[in-house]
Amino acid sequence: MVDGSEGSTPTFSRRIARRARVLAALVPALLVSAQLLARPAHAEDGWRFQVTPYAWAPSLSGSIRPRPFLPTASFDRRFSDILENLDGAFFLTGTARYDRFVIFGDFTWSAVTEQDRIALPFAPFGFDVHGQVRQLSATLAGGYSVVDRPEFTLDLLAGVRLWHIDASVNIRGTGLAASKSDTWADPVLAARARWQFAPDWSVIALADVGGFGVGSEVTWQAVGTLNYRINDRVFLSAGYRHMAFDYDRGGMKLDIDMSGPLAGVTFRF
Repeated sequence: MVDGSEGSTPTFSRRIARRARVLAALVPALLVSAQLLARPAHAEDGWRFQVTPYAWAPSLSGSIRPRPFLPTASFDRRFSDILENLDGAFFLTGTARYDRFVIFGDFTWSAVTEQDRIALPFAPFGFDVHGQVRQLSATLAGGYSVVDRPEFTLDLLAGVRLWHIDASVNIRGTGLAASKSDTWADPVLAARARWQFAPDWSVIALADVGGFGVGSEVTWQAVGTLNYRINDRVFLSAGYRHMAFDYDRGGMKLDIDMSGPLAGVTFRF
């Protein structure tokens, strides 16, 4: 018995050593598996992109004064009225994602011609004011998904919105006319949430605010859409958007609100 115990000690030690080596080899694999299981179920490797061309039918209200010596032209138009005077429009938005990092972009361009009448105090007549506004805005922001679940995501972003405005006013019958263009950039802070409440249905809400006196006094927007999944690559969206800015620099004063329904098609790749 004593001899047998002594002879088995090296064998027992070798078995323990082999098991320790096997366990050491398994630990990294177990750690990798745990990390993969900890990731969201819908997470994908590499970059993910989506692009959405959309149509926006906003009403337009506000005021324009391209030069200090000119009167301010105010307007309040429904989209049906704007459509008659719309020179053109183009809208595009998109996102890029890598893990929880997000890049968001939005581009809008439109050109509208408006007409208003200025009544003179204590006089039975006034003047027709013909105004035209061409606006381009491009927003680029980056951020992080603070909540990233299959059914709900919440992105917090910060970035910049570039504006380019061409405004002109012609007071007919007086010979007074002026035009001015300006370009500026506004810092913006944004939040974007997506909730998938059914296998093929989701809602998205986006809100941002910016300007802070750096470019505009203030600029902000709020967007909400209802989205339907046709397949994994194509989605249809319909919703509502309000966008506004207040700009007063170098003699140009613009206070504009744009609000109305939108519809778009999203392509994922």
